[in-house]
Amino acid sequence: MNHCDVLIVGAGPTGLVLALWLSKFGVKVRIVDKTAAPGTTSRALAVQARTLELYRQLDLSQTVVQNGHKVPAVNLWVKGAPAARLSFEQIGKGLTPYSFLEIFPQDQHEQLLIERLEQFGVAVERTTELTLFYEHDNGITAHLRNAQGRDETCKASYLAGCDGARSIVRKTLRLDFPGGTYQQVFYVADVNASGPAINGELHADLDEADFLAVFPLAGEGHARLIGTVRDERTEHLESLQFEDVSRRAIDHLKVQVHQVNWFSTYRVHHRVAEHFRRGRVFVLGDAAHVHSPAGGQGMNTGIGDAINLAWKLAAVLAGKASDDLLDTYEAERIGFARRLVATTDRVFSFVTAEGQMADLLRTRLAPLLIPKIAALEPAREFLFRTVSQITLNYRGSALSAGNEGHVHGGDRLPWAQAPGVDNFDTLSSMNWQVQVYGDTSDEMRRWCAEQGLALHVFDWDPAFEAAGLARNGFYLLRPDTYVALADLSADPKVIERYFKDRRMTLDFS
Repeated sequence: MNHCDVLIVGAGPTGLVLALWLSKFGVKVRIVDKTAAPGTTSRALAVQARTLELYRQLDLSQTVVQNGHKVPAVNLWVKGAPAARLSFEQIGKGLTPYSFLEIFPQDQHEQLLIERLEQFGVAVERTTELTLFYEHDNGITAHLRNAQGRDETCKASYLAGCDGARSIVRKTLRLDFPGGTYQQVFYVADVNASGPAINGELHADLDEADFLAVFPLAGEGHARLIGTVRDERTEHLESLQFEDVSRRAIDHLKVQVHQVNWFSTYRVHHRVAEHFRRGRVFVLGDAAHVHSPAGGQGMNTGIGDAINLAWKLAAVLAGKASDDLLDTYEAERIGFARRLVATTDRVFSFVTAEGQMADLLRTRLAPLLIPKIAALEPAREFLFRTVSQITLNYRGSALSAGNEGHVHGGDRLPWAQAPGVDNFDTLSSMNWQVQVYGDTSDEMRRWCAEQGLALHVFDWDPAFEAAGLARNGFYLLRPDTYVALADLSADPKVIERYFKDRRMTLDFS
């Protein structure tokens, strides 16, 4: 196939999710990757609540939860003993259907996405490398090289660079990638082990400037150790073995390792590209932003990039929106990426800072203060909302308008349950829809039916008010389930004006 609507370079989670969502929209995609096979080792582990919510659109959520591991709590250790325990089981209760931390390793995650993509008749083209590309009036011309060294020309309407931190797409566009590299070298070890820290919960050591954490995986005794190496051993990374770093795990977290399934080292950067779009070319995921592993945000943010861009590309390719819609991808995602990099950088710097004062803060004050702060419901809710990404919003976007109740245009729709009703049940749709809590006008009902715009009217219940939703107004939801427009009226002309002002057609087929 030498012509497609969207050429995707890179078959990690970001590229695969973009290909999946576009395929579901009926967009002709081609996805290539220079590796010969999917990775069998992985660093990314956490699938956050917001990702699981969005995965309902392709019936992925349940499979991820069934095959992964729910983490009930995180434990902080100091001087070889547990010092604080924070429960996840109640922290997000009432905020999302997925009020827990889900561990589902990236290699398994990718395999699931590949299998789902193949159901759309799309296979990853392996050992295929992008060598150069250029843009012209009608699209992109890309040059690809396969394993045999044979060159091929591919024409596409758009190009998506999902090709990681060393992105050839970003480099070809000459986009700056400002930021830096942490001095620490990370290691990750997949192990079978035993001990008090191998109990299905997450454990982190606050003792020294080196970072060390134990992440539980599905299966008894199966865990992932992630730590840092700072001393002279970093000069000999190619020969570094688990035995060189295992002493700390045994001494500080009392982990008895019975088998090392694999071990690797890597460096971590904190960078954000100066732009996420240039003409018909986009960068997503690690090609656009990289940051420390604090909070398990990286993979989830790339997946969010993909879903944000997918529906916009599909609308423009179908002639339902002007090219201006594609500008909102960068506008909505780059600010979040910059804030995330700054936040994770501060957290990681605190955890790994050196010196007597830093050690005092970590080993004495943090174990005392963190449980007290976590005992406060507002603090727990803020922490969960932030890490789970359910607080991410696009309030400043050109696509966001109005506010009713506590909900603004650009917000994630709050989750609410009433007897026999779950307002997220309709969000498996990938089309625009309107939700009303209470009642609406006959005119609104008639107009939505004529336009083919799905209208969901929920009988009023106090649970909706508790969630911050307004009575008898309406919420226009985008295909990615974020609120586009919140309005207290029951006037469909408000919706007509919304689409007209943004040069989008009222075509909901």
